[in-house]
Amino acid sequence: MNIEKYIRDISKEIGIDIIGFTSSSPLNVKRFILEKRNSGKYTEFEEKDIEKRIDPKLTMENCKSIIIIGVSYNMDFKPKKSYDLNGNISMSSWGTDYHKVLKTKLESLIEKIKEKRDFEYKSFVDTGPLVDRELAKRAGIGFYGKNCSIINKDYGSFIFLGYILTDIEITPDNPLEDGCGDCDLCLRACPTGALESSYDLNPKKCISYLTQTKETISRELRKKMGTKIYGCDTCQRVCPKNKGVKLSSHEEFIPTITGGVMDLEKLLFMSNKEFKREFGSMAGSWRGKNILKRNAIIAIGNIGDEKNIPLLLEVKKDSNLLLEEYIDWAIENILTNSKQSK
Repeated sequence: MNIEKYIRDISKEIGIDIIGFTSSSPLNVKRFILEKRNSGKYTEFEEKDIEKRIDPKLTMENCKSIIIIGVSYNMDFKPKKSYDLNGNISMSSWGTDYHKVLKTKLESLIEKIKEKRDFEYKSFVDTGPLVDRELAKRAGIGFYGKNCSIINKDYGSFIFLGYILTDIEITPDNPLEDGCGDCDLCLRACPTGALESSYDLNPKKCISYLTQTKETISRELRKKMGTKIYGCDTCQRVCPKNKGVKLSSHEEFIPTITGGVMDLEKLLFMSNKEFKREFGSMAGSWRGKNILKRNAIIAIGNIGDEKNIPLLLEVKKDSNLLLEEYIDWAIENILTNSKQSK
């Protein structure tokens, strides 16, 4: 049987929007990763062993092919500012944690393949050591945008990626040609200048990273985070390749719990138990309440309204030293903005 055609056909039944195949040969990005690490742009979220990042066989010795899937999360939904103090959430964390959604789809695909032939495999959604965007590019899922996102011609860049290492021989797909042309809207729109040049993202300046890291956020970058509590969609929202694309049909990504925004005041006073019960199912909860609480404090500082100072002082009573630093900054920022506006 034609295993490649079978996998493509069955993926549609499972609800996988995009699928592609690539070989198990090493990824041609070692020099790029070394330059990134040597320039201080390597983050704590990335695999430290560079060889594991580029060579599939170090993860699965008998790997012959890699199946890459893409699932759109571009929902037809407009968040409503429904609270006195609103915090913005990236579309990537609107609904059910995408790790769970994609893992379920990968498991379903694996079971369907097993019905036709026995095979060995390892599957990953954000948890594997390999550079998944490079796998996606090589498998024809999409091309690299200047914002370093993978852009698919039908679904744009609001897509989640997952992959399966397998010992099945599958004919590889071809990479796509670059599609950005002379456009540089994403570079001009980036709030922090994290897109330092085309195809060159400094993740340590990216708001998506800043809302997740446990490292200290500089005072300069705090001001540029605005009211973003988790993630940042700015460079994708301005991208012309996301206009007129197919929207997601996956209801799991509808923000039924948050409505796409968070009540900052509520977040500041929640217990860990309450946080897990209410927000534990969303992707943005993985870093825990305190990181989002820190982001909420920064957001209130950026809102700049003096009436919120008593709220911050109340939070400070039961906060640790880490959060106290951000509370003091937020109050200082509010007072500075107030003086400048008078």
